[in-house]
Amino acid sequence: MPATSDAVWSAQDTTPDAIEAALRELLVARHAENGGYAPARALNMIAFVDRAWSGEIANRLRGVGRYHASRLIVLSYEPSREHLDARATVASEGDPRPGELSLLRETVIVEIGKRHLDDLLTIADPLVVSDLLTLLWSPHGHHEVVRELLPLVQAVLLDSVDEPEPREAIAQARALLEDAYVVDLAWLRTTPWRERLATAFDPAEMRRQLHTLTSVTIHHHPESAISAMLLIGWLASRLGWRLNPLVAHEGTLTGKASGRRQDIELRLLATPQQQVRGLAGLELETASGLRLRLDRGPGGLHAHRRDAKGNERAWTMLGASRGEAGILGEGIRQALLRDPTFAPALAAAGEIVP
Repeated sequence: MPATSDAVWSAQDTTPDAIEAALRELLVARHAENGGYAPARALNMIAFVDRAWSGEIANRLRGVGRYHASRLIVLSYEPSREHLDARATVASEGDPRPGELSLLRETVIVEIGKRHLDDLLTIADPLVVSDLLTLLWSPHGHHEVVRELLPLVQAVLLDSVDEPEPREAIAQARALLEDAYVVDLAWLRTTPWRERLATAFDPAEMRRQLHTLTSVTIHHHPESAISAMLLIGWLASRLGWRLNPLVAHEGTLTGKASGRRQDIELRLLATPQQQVRGLAGLELETASGLRLRLDRGPGGLHAHRRDAKGNERAWTMLGASRGEAGILGEGIRQALLRDPTFAPALAAAGEIVP
């Protein structure tokens, strides 16, 4: 990997206009240094973080691979802070040779306090690149801050798992959808499972089985019931199920959905041994006796299918797990895309939340 080179500026008790001017000067200086340097221009990202946890957030952002924002603005919040301090970095990977380009990525860290919260739009607005989509991420909650910055952004990144109750998580996401595109990491953790279910039922003879499902059982991390609900919501919205609230009992959520031909038993089970957020296993059964099971395992999802005649087959679907860094990177990438299945799945999940 090419070596990374940085140009850095910092100031204490500064202003947003001074920060923006410093960024422009850094970019000009880098281009003068080597004409092959060009600023990346795909996405602004604003991250509002508690200063005490800023190191953890920085580590998470460093792990997103090629999905770094073109310009990252970190609003580092410490309630007692009185002055606006800032640090700007323009980084490149290596020095381009003649005829080559090397992208410059910009990071601005602005230290703010409680007294600055009423001026967040004034602080952030000069720092975003005009005409680029802006993604907002507030990993420590601060819903009032998200609402304050909504006029400046087009997409919001959240993780519904962080909300204390699934009902609150769904309500928060649905409210945000009225003003911005929402990327939910809890939803993205279900992507490998949805993709592999779609693949398994893609053949015509299998597709017909979808409308004869009689039960769906999902095993999930104890904190990830919302991911399981979103997966049920996805199935329900795609297959036209009618839903009722689930019933909670000792770590298990149970209920029924009404399909076109019969009812479907729903079971969501917390799996304490699951080490990472997300799903641990999924099993579907049909009226004909077909059973398909997917389980998280090394290298991907382990699949097991038993058909109506009792014939069994087992195999591994490779590449399912991306880890939390991969999930965050995919969340940043998704801000530039549009997933039409999320909003219907979210609405359906709202019908089954206890």
